[in-house]
Amino acid sequence: MILTDYILILTYLLVSIGLAIIIYSLSYLIAIQKADSEKVSPYECGFNPFDDARNEFEVRFYLVASVTNQLNNS
Repeated sequence: MILTDYILILTYLLVSIGLAIIIYSLSYLIAIQKADSEKVSPYECGFNPFDDARNEFEVRFYLVASVTNQLNNS
């Protein structure tokens, strides 16, 4: 009796995983895969990147951001 319960759970998992793979694959195949110049541009604002994205911020920036976040969540 216990073995049949595990077989049902295993069947449920296999069907779920199979259905997820089928849906994901179909959405990839059906969707339009054309990328235009606006979609692949680095910024939505239209500015070209002018510096490295890994530059350092001052600690005051993080303090103001965390205080603002706390005030918005309270």
